[in-house]
Amino acid sequence: MKNKILPTLILLAPLAACGDRNTSEPAVEEAAPEPASATMPARTTSAAEARVFFVSPTDGATVSNPISVVFGIEGMTVAPAGQDTPHSGHHHLLIDTGVPDLGLPIPADERHIHFGDGSTATEITLPPGRHTLQMLLGDHLHIPHDPPLMSDVITIDVE
Repeated sequence: MKNKILPTLILLAPLAACGDRNTSEPAVEEAAPEPASATMPARTTSAAEARVFFVSPTDGATVSNPISVVFGIEGMTVAPAGQDTPHSGHHHLLIDTGVPDLGLPIPADERHIHFGDGSTATEITLPPGRHTLQMLLGDHLHIPHDPPLMSDVITIDVE
């Protein structure tokens, strides 16, 4: 019987080794990523009752290019990007897109137009058809305030 057990153990040994290879090594814990608050500055507080809105165009308007866009603000002031003034910020125009991550700087691309120079009006050109516009105020670092100041979404039809 000894002769039968030894060959069986020799055959089973490699199969046992096919399991978890790291069972004899100590577990290594990976460092958890730092929370966003540790790497990003705190969001700037907005003034109570402050709001941003479109002076023009109005919701449902039919417009033609170039489209005149005028931004409105109440309860806070407009200041250029980089200028850290209490209860201030600068406009960002969101075109055919949703609100970006409110804890990060607002992206800068064809759907997220920055007015870091402190502009309160602009002209844009859009292809014919239906489009949505929304305003989002950003602080001196282009980060939305807390709570965020954003306009209602308006829809325009471009001829």
